[in-house]
Amino acid sequence: MKILNTETKNKVLASMERIIDAKREEILAANKLDLEAFSKDDQALYDRLVVDDRKINGMIQAVAEVRSQEDPVGKVISERKLDNGLTITNKTAPFGTILIIYESRPDVTIEAAVLAFKANSKILLKGGKEAINSNKVLVDCWHEALEENGLSKDWITLFTLNRQETQEFLRNPSEKLDLIVPRGGERLIAFVKEHAQCAVLVSGRGNNFAYVAEDSDWEMAKKVIINAKTNKISGCNALDKILVDKKLPHRAEKLKDLENEFRNYQVELLADKESLNFLDHAKEIEDRDVWYEEFLALKAVVGQVNGLEEAVDKINTFSGGHSATILTSDTEKAAAFMEKVDAAAVYHNASTRFTDGGQMGVGAELAISTDKLHHRGPLGLEQLVTNKYYVFGNGQIRD
Repeated sequence: MKILNTETKNKVLASMERIIDAKREEILAANKLDLEAFSKDDQALYDRLVVDDRKINGMIQAVAEVRSQEDPVGKVISERKLDNGLTITNKTAPFGTILIIYESRPDVTIEAAVLAFKANSKILLKGGKEAINSNKVLVDCWHEALEENGLSKDWITLFTLNRQETQEFLRNPSEKLDLIVPRGGERLIAFVKEHAQCAVLVSGRGNNFAYVAEDSDWEMAKKVIINAKTNKISGCNALDKILVDKKLPHRAEKLKDLENEFRNYQVELLADKESLNFLDHAKEIEDRDVWYEEFLALKAVVGQVNGLEEAVDKINTFSGGHSATILTSDTEKAAAFMEKVDAAAVYHNASTRFTDGGQMGVGAELAISTDKLHHRGPLGLEQLVTNKYYVFGNGQIRD
C-alpha cells in the first residue's frame, strides 16, 4: 500500500476540521432523521446515537489532537547488528486495511477513522443502520478532505450492508482485510469472531466491578462508586457490580446510605440474598447470569464477599476483563488486588470511568481492547500499527 508522508496526512486532517465545522447544520439535520426513526426503547443506544454541537466539537477536537500527534509509522523499535554482519532493524508499519464495525455512535465515523488514517491504513466503516444518515454525511466530509488534498476517496469507505451481506463479506471479503475491530455489544463481537477470516481485535464488554474492602474510607468509596455508575451509563467503563466486604464496619448503615444515594440518581439495585438484609428497595438476583451482564443502564448489583481473594475470584469469573477498582486504605491490599485481577485497567481508590484514551493520556482511541494479543487497554494512535523487520546484508547465507 502507498505510504503517505506525515505532511499529506496532516493536511487532510486540517481540511477535516474545517469541513466538519462548515457542515455542522447538515450533520445535525441528518442525525435528526436518524433520531426520529429510532425507537427510544434502548436508552443507552439512543444516547450514543445523538449528535449535537458538543459532539461535533468533540469530533473536531479529536481530529485536531490526532493531527498534532507524532506519526506512528516508520518508527524504529529496535536495531542490532549480528556477529554474521547482518543489520536488523524493527520498525512500525501500517496494518493495511482495517474494517471497523460499530453500532449507533456516528462520532466513531470520525474518531476511529482519523486514527486509522493517520496510522496509514485504509479504512472500511460498517456503521449500524440506525445511524445511516449521520454516517453518510460524515463520510462525505472525509471524501471532500481527501480529494481536496489529491487523494482517492478509497482511503475511507462506508458500507451499508445488511446482516446477511456483512456475514458474507466477513467470510469472503472482496478485498484483503488485515484487521477487524468490532465496537459494540457481545452479540456483535461474537458474530464478527464467528465469521471473520482475519485478525479481530476485541473491544469487549464492560461489566466493571468495585470491591469495597473492610478498611475503605466510606465517604470516598461512595463518591467513587456513584461517579463510576452514573457519570455516563452508556460508557463501557461504567460500573455495574459492587462487592462489599462482610467485615466492613457498620455495614448495614453504609449499604442503606449507598442505596439512598443511588435512589437520588434513579439507579435500580439488584442484590444477593445477604445484601437484601440491609437494603429496603433492592430486588433479589434471580439468575446467576446477571453477574455476567453489562447493563448500560441505571442499574447496579450489590453483593457480599468474604475478603480479597473471594472478591478477586468473583471479578475474574464474571467481569468482561475491562476495568475493576478496589476501595481501600491499605496499599499492600490494593497492590495484591491489582496484580490478581485480570482486567485491562485496575484501579485503587478511583473511578473506572478513567479507562479512556483521553483520560489516560493516550489521546483519541479506536476502542478499549480487552484482548491480550497485540495490545490491551485504550487503542490509540501509537497502538494502531504493526511492525516489520528490515534485514540488511552483504551476501550472508545460513549454514
